[in-house]
Amino acid sequence: MNTNTSLEMVEAFDTTLRDGMQVEGVSASVEDKLRIAEQLDYLGVHFIEGGWPGANPKDIEFFARAATELNFRNSTLVAFGSTRRPKGKVDDDATLRNLLDANTSAVCIVAKSWDYHVTDALQTTLDEGVLMVADSVDFLNGHGRQVMVDLEHFFDGYKNNPEFAMRVVEAAVMKGATHLVMCDTNGGSLPHEVAEIVGKVKAFVGNDATLGIHCHDDTGCAVANSMAAVLAGVRHVQGTLNGLGERTGNTNLTTVIPNLELKMGFRCLPEGHLSRITAVSNHVAEVLNRPLNPQAPYVGASAFAHKAGLHVSAIKRAKDAYEHVDPEIVGNGTRFVVSEMAGRATIEVKADELGLTMDGPAVNKVIEDLKRLEHEGYHFEAADASLEMLMRRATGWTQDQFRVETMRVITDEASDGRFTTEATVKVWVGDALFENVSPGNGPVNAIDAALRASLRSSFPQIDKIHLVDYKVRILDGGSATGAITRVLIDATNGDRSWTTIGVSTNIIEASWQALEESLIYGLLHAN
Repeated sequence: MNTNTSLEMVEAFDTTLRDGMQVEGVSASVEDKLRIAEQLDYLGVHFIEGGWPGANPKDIEFFARAATELNFRNSTLVAFGSTRRPKGKVDDDATLRNLLDANTSAVCIVAKSWDYHVTDALQTTLDEGVLMVADSVDFLNGHGRQVMVDLEHFFDGYKNNPEFAMRVVEAAVMKGATHLVMCDTNGGSLPHEVAEIVGKVKAFVGNDATLGIHCHDDTGCAVANSMAAVLAGVRHVQGTLNGLGERTGNTNLTTVIPNLELKMGFRCLPEGHLSRITAVSNHVAEVLNRPLNPQAPYVGASAFAHKAGLHVSAIKRAKDAYEHVDPEIVGNGTRFVVSEMAGRATIEVKADELGLTMDGPAVNKVIEDLKRLEHEGYHFEAADASLEMLMRRATGWTQDQFRVETMRVITDEASDGRFTTEATVKVWVGDALFENVSPGNGPVNAIDAALRASLRSSFPQIDKIHLVDYKVRILDGGSATGAITRVLIDATNGDRSWTTIGVSTNIIEASWQALEESLIYGLLHAN
């Protein structure tokens, strides 16, 4: 990573709190938006677009609370809106007034730069379209606001009528806009088109304003288009954390920022802040309950995960053999995924990671067991705890915490038509036999309750182990109700989390395998 503090700056403008909220199934409370804004400031983006003040009660409350509750160290909060209405006056335009009432030092307004939208959507003249931009920028600038202009549908507009698109650019610059952001709103442009058009705008504007880029990802080119724009003269990139946005999403800042910093020699964040990007990406994903794509570049859990035995063997000798950057630079880490594709090097690296001493025969046994079990339906790269148990057993280790003698589950239908479930478990702990009967909300819950009741007096730490997820997958649907079932159980003790797996044609047996191993693992690492 280049630590030269004189690197040329490309401003990062985050629109997660507006564009990111347009994803189907995503919603954020005011409290969520405040917490996300804090994370974005911690990351160090230049601008955080908070939303459209006055558009809804949530955004009104957000800007009101932001003024007293947010204390940014790195970022500037921006209110978003639009130009005045056609044939309207700036002095009595509600949108412009709401922008002022948001009390942010910077505002961003969206302006029509495609003649088709002016004549057909706004149903006004092109001259009036230019005046709407000029009047709005002049008004906001006159009230002491830094004014940025998002030129909506700019690339489509330029292709259709370059003269009008440039008239809009000129009007914004002449009235004091500090930023002109060219938007690929439909997401249909390609990098070579973006570079060519940005170059022409740069030649026209010169240094009178900072040029920006705002891309949508409908062709999968949002990040590439943004980088092409930077090479053509843009110094302001808009996007969202994790690429959230309407339809296929927006420019993904967690990809474009590392690309600009690590590959192209620009500075986007304060020095040393790039290592925060993975943590912030995951934090925002959790707040929005929108799981991060594990294969997301730089920040995904699989971004630096290695599964093929040949790759692991090479990485063991030279870490950068299959990693294009050091994952620690972006706050991520190398992972070695163990599966039926594993070779000796993979197992040896994983053993070192777990602190296990494994000789040649033990390594060979793990490889043989992996290939056999994954053929049967096990999936150890998704079950870290079960993998550790498999490797420990290959060294000759056996768990001596408890031994289950019998386990029985009974389900009855009551007179009111509801089903009741009861589990009976007999467990040996040393020389003592414990038997407990427990009801449950289904067989897995009943078994879990009975087993815990039997172990609690000997292992009080079991109360710290909580099951957080239970996933079932049918592996061969063609076998109908006799299909092989894979069960994954996620658990935590508050300090660490783990996953175990069970596979069987009997869903209760598969669940039992995963549950028993989950408790064994939890007790093994209780201290």
